[in-house]
Amino acid sequence: MADEKKSVLKNIITEVGLSPEAVMTEVKQKKGKLFIGIPKETLFQEKRVALTPESVATLVANGNKVVIESNAGKNSFFHDTDYSEAGAEMTHNTEQVYQADIIVKVAPPTDAEINMMKLHQIIISPIHLPTLKREYIEKLMFKKVTAIAFEYIKDDAHSYPIVRAMSEIAGSTALLLASEYLSNTGKGKGVLLGGITGVPPAKVVIIGAGVVGEFASRTALGLGAEIYVFDNNIYKLIRLQNNIGRRVFTSVINPEILMRELQEADVAVGAIHSGEGRTPVIVTDEMVSKMKAGSVILDVSIDQGGIFETSHVTNHDDPVFKKYDVIHYCVPNIASRVSRTASSALSSILATIIQRAGDMGGIERLMIYDEDARHGSYIYKGHLTNKHLAERFSMKYTDLNLVFTAGM
Repeated sequence: MADEKKSVLKNIITEVGLSPEAVMTEVKQKKGKLFIGIPKETLFQEKRVALTPESVATLVANGNKVVIESNAGKNSFFHDTDYSEAGAEMTHNTEQVYQADIIVKVAPPTDAEINMMKLHQIIISPIHLPTLKREYIEKLMFKKVTAIAFEYIKDDAHSYPIVRAMSEIAGSTALLLASEYLSNTGKGKGVLLGGITGVPPAKVVIIGAGVVGEFASRTALGLGAEIYVFDNNIYKLIRLQNNIGRRVFTSVINPEILMRELQEADVAVGAIHSGEGRTPVIVTDEMVSKMKAGSVILDVSIDQGGIFETSHVTNHDDPVFKKYDVIHYCVPNIASRVSRTASSALSSILATIIQRAGDMGGIERLMIYDEDARHGSYIYKGHLTNKHLAERFSMKYTDLNLVFTAGM
């Protein structure tokens, strides 16, 4: 039976064109240098940078080579001189950056950037599901790259460290934005989020009791608002109440109760993260239509499709739109509003992962032996390894866990 099972696994591996035996031989090498490239972000309104000068200094001190495009950190107030003093090689030539073995970006690679990639390159960047198209995936697969979505990388606690860091920023920032859009200058109805003596505070409904929900709750309470938190995970609701240190209204997501609270809400925050793919639509078009005129929706989940049926992606220059006279804020990269803080948070996590890979002999070896790091992979050597994407685009799926397990 064992021989039969092994034979089946080998047939699957042969069929998808992967050879774990070759991979295992390749990665049984001594610790070596990694060649890392940081291009300047060209995506509209992306102001963050993947590695700060401090992280670059650490990587270089450990024997790695880092090449950075000039002005890559300018919008986060990290200057070229900071990077060169940290030991990075600076260049004005984008194509030179793409000669690196590992490219690390804050935004998904554009079509032009994919064209600059070399075969079998490793790309670590986010993946924006709402705007993702089949042709984009096919271009990456054609390059035989290994693509890792850093928002799906897990840590030793099986949580998502980069998602958590950006979620803390997004949750805190969302309520500051809500306060602005409730004001007259934000084209709102002139409501002070926290109220004053004799005037009740604004009512905030937060859907999702994860990190975004927790930090949105902390900020809302700090501003004096009244909050109502919904989540189908009772443990998360308990944890949120314990972490914020006070009793607040909490409920599972019951459509009738949620609708009742949304009708009276001044602010509604979408704060649900999906570990696999698109977030579910929880608030329907009809539910939004019954909300108060001038109320504000902040769909922080928009980078995964959004939980409000009425949401669509906006940007920092034109961040809001109205439907049913309800203001919608649906910018996917909220953290870019505070680019220096966000870059520092990203860099500390990414640099640790990269250095660990260097200590182990490379990114591939890290993926083979670390299931949490492997979880971020959606393309491996040109093969689609994310089941959700395979189902979404009706493409062939390769189970990377099965491939690596068979090779060990």
